[in-house]
Amino acid sequence: MLMLPPSRRLKSGIAIETHERLYKGLAQRLIDDLTVGKYPVGSRLPAERELATAYAVSRPTVREAVIALEVQGLVEVRIGSGAHVKRLPGAEDMPEYHATAFEITEARLLIEGEAAALAATQITEDELQDLDRLVQRIAEENDRDHGKEDADQEFHLLIARATRNTALARSVEELWRLRTTSPESTLLFAKARSAHIKPVVEEHCLIAQALRLRDPDAARAAMRAHLGAVLEYLLFATEERAVAEARRAAQSTRERFARSVAL
Repeated sequence: MLMLPPSRRLKSGIAIETHERLYKGLAQRLIDDLTVGKYPVGSRLPAERELATAYAVSRPTVREAVIALEVQGLVEVRIGSGAHVKRLPGAEDMPEYHATAFEITEARLLIEGEAAALAATQITEDELQDLDRLVQRIAEENDRDHGKEDADQEFHLLIARATRNTALARSVEELWRLRTTSPESTLLFAKARSAHIKPVVEEHCLIAQALRLRDPDAARAAMRAHLGAVLEYLLFATEERAVAEARRAAQSTRERFARSVAL
């Protein structure tokens, strides 16, 4: 059984497990179980809560492990019925683990919080006006059903550049690159979009307001609160019930629209 090491907790309430990321160990245990035939093709893995209890890990750790297996094509997560075995590992399978959405967002919380604090002392009036325009674009993108979050990315990169610190700016750029290229990350953010989770305009407004006040502490707090909330949203996005309810609501809306058009 995997042992749960000490953890630390962010102000957002999200527990961050220390030492080796536990999801990798759990993913490997599940792969071993698949290899020896514990879960045949077509069978359903135990429920998230059962796996968390059996392996003494948190439910977010289980979600990350299942996403890792999903990326490798070993399981298929079906809305409302959990993870089902798609294929068994072969001798040629070499597990690869990329940065997860949770890891990337944790890193962003730490780095972008300090970037916002520094930017509050350096940002120009023109950049503040650009931030306001980007907040409006975030709202406009949220109203469109195309899944793009370009304005959100530009908002955060503008703040990073406003630090006038090339190393910080490049660090934030790299985190955003990972967010859109890591298979585990892109899969989870796709799940978030399926659950109709989008950038929150009000959170970005608070960051922009703190920067306008030239208040480093307020800017840091607003950025950390925003990214702490993103971690909460990602947890919500991995809740099967939440995703299923969101899809049912969307389908109901489409059906009502179709009926009204037909009248």
